[in-house]
Parts: sequence; C-alpha cells; structure tokens
Amino acid sequence: MLRTIQKHIPWKDEKESAMTEVERPVANPMVVLREEFDDWAVLFDPDSGEAYGLDPVSVFIWQLFDGKHTLSEILEKLRQTCEDGIPDEAPEHLNSFIEDLTSKGLVGYAEAA
Repeated sequence: MLRTIQKHIPWKDEKESAMTEVERPVANPMVVLREEFDDWAVLFDPDSGEAYGLDPVSVFIWQLFDGKHTLSEILEKLRQTCEDGIPDEAPEHLNSFIEDLTSKGLVGYAEAA
C-alpha cells in the first residue's frame, strides 16, 4: 500500500468509536488507473510521468475516491467486502494511504456537501 494526512482529517479520539470527517477524497481526474489481470493495478500520473503500483485492496479503495464517500463509508465498504474482516489499524492505514496519495497530487478533496 502506498504510505503517508492526519492534519487533513479530524478523527475522533480513542474514547469515541466512530470517525467523522468533513472532506471526501476524490481521485485526480488526470491520473490513469490501469488494472492488471491479477487484480493489481498501476496509477499513472501523466503530469509527472510517475507510476505507482496498487495492491487489490488499494485498487478497491481508489475506486471509492469519487468525492461522494467519506472515510467512514470507505471503511464500512471494506468491512462488508473483506471476508476475514479488517484489522483494527485499518483507519490509520487508510489515513496513511490517502496522505501519501495527496502528497503526490493523486488525490484531493471534494467540497463538503
């Protein structure tokens, strides 16, 4: 998984079980996702010429970066889809993934509705 946004996402503290956020991640429309036969994919940024590999879970998450899904909704979709469940650290991993994508200009945020 790509790594690296905590400053952009207001998570609740450990005593509160649910997460909330105002912003909704949205994929840079110039970035190309090329899915491979083995469920892995490559993100290509034509502006920088950089390419990034994504594992199947990252591809699933990337496809939810439509500006409509909050992080809580993305995590819920992961819970519903993953047969073995998701680890307790999933919110932190998702946060790191989005931070890294944001730092590379691959993801931004939709305006809050």
